Amino acid sequence: MKRISALHLAAALVLFGAISADAADTIKAQDLTVRVDKLADGLEHPWAVEVLPDGAYLVTERPGRMRIIREGKVSDPIGGVPKVSARGQGGLMDVALAPDFATSRKLYFTAAIANRQGSGTEAFSATLSADEKTLDAVKPVFTMRRFTSGNIQYGSRIAISGDGSLFISVGDRGDRDRSQDWQDDAGSIIHINADGSIPADNPFKDGGKALPEIWSKGHRNPQGITFDARDGKLYTVEHGARGGDEINQPQAGKNYGWPIITYGRDYSGAEIGEGTAKEGLEQPLHYWDPSIAPGALVVYRGAMFPEWDGNFIVAALKFQLLSRMQRDDNGAFVAEERLFEGEYGRIRDVVVAPDGALLMVTDEDDGALLRVSRAQARNG
Repeated sequence: MKRISALHLAAALVLFGAISADAADTIKAQDLTVRVDKLADGLEHPWAVEVLPDGAYLVTERPGRMRIIREGKVSDPIGGVPKVSARGQGGLMDVALAPDFATSRKLYFTAAIANRQGSGTEAFSATLSADEKTLDAVKPVFTMRRFTSGNIQYGSRIAISGDGSLFISVGDRGDRDRSQDWQDDAGSIIHINADGSIPADNPFKDGGKALPEIWSKGHRNPQGITFDARDGKLYTVEHGARGGDEINQPQAGKNYGWPIITYGRDYSGAEIGEGTAKEGLEQPLHYWDPSIAPGALVVYRGAMFPEWDGNFIVAALKFQLLSRMQRDDNGAFVAEERLFEGEYGRIRDVVVAPDGALLMVTDEDDGALLRVSRAQARNG
C-alpha cells in the first residue's frame, strides 16, 4: 500500500488535526485505489459505529457516551445510558441496531458494569427516542453471572442472527481458567433471544453440563463477531496473549481451547497450556503471530469493492491497520493485505455501510470516524 506522493503533506496534517473534516486521503491498495474521509473527530475512545436509516452514524465512546454524527456534526451525548465502569478496557462498548430499527427504534449495546463484587459484561436493549436525545426502555438482557475485580478482557461485541437472536462475545476477564469453566460466562460466546430468554437451539438449554446461555467456550477475548451475510455462518476474531490472535467459527457446544491450547505465549515468554492441539478442542481457522490485537471483524459483501467479496476485514489496534484476509474457493485463508498501517491510530471497529463503503473508528483520546470508499478515476 502506497500513499500517492502529492498527498503526503495532507496526510500529515490529517493526523495532527490541522485540516478540516472534509479533507480526504487517497491511498493505493493492492488492487485498487481507495479514498479515506474523516467524517468526524474529537471523539473520546470511540468503540463502535452503526449507520442509521437516514445515513447518520451512531457512535459509542468508551467513557460512557453515545452520540449521533450527521453531516459532520457531532451531537451532545444521548441521555439514558446506564453508568458504566470506564476503567482499563471497560466502559461503553458495542452497539447494534435491531433488524426492524427503522420502525421500532430498538437497539442493543454492551458495557462493563460494576457492583460490589467487581465488574463484568452486560448487554442491554433500549429504544432511541424520536428526537434522538435519549434512550428509553433501557433493560438488561444479559449479565455475567460472576463479577470480579480487574478491568480487562470484557469481549463485548454483538452479532444479530437472521432470526433476531443475539450472539454476544465475552472475554475471560484476565482469568484464563474461567474460559474452561462451563458454569461461568467468561470466555464464551453467549446466545440469547432479543428479550434475554434462552433459544431453543442452544446446546445446553437445560442448564445441565453448562450455563444455558453458553453457545461455545474456550475463548480468550473475542472483540469481533459477525455473520457472513451470504451463508449465515458465524465468525469471531479474538486476542491471544503474546501471539495467538485467532479467527474462529463458533459452533454450538464446541470448545475452542483457551488456555489449554494456543499458538501464543504468556507475556513473560513462558509457554501456556499443553501445546497447539489436543483432541476434542477446535483449531482456529487462522492465527497471527505476532499479534495484531484485533478489535472487530466483518465479512465483506458490499457493492463498492467487488474485488473484496468474501474477504474478512479485521480492525487491528497494535499495528493500527485493517487486515484484509483473502480466501480461496474452499474458504481457506490464502493471503493478507495490511491497509493503513500506522496512518490513523488504533482501529477499534470496522463495519460495511449500506453503499459498500467501510466505516472505521479509531480508539484514541481524540478518536475519529473514517469512511473508506473507492477513489474516483481522474479524467485526462
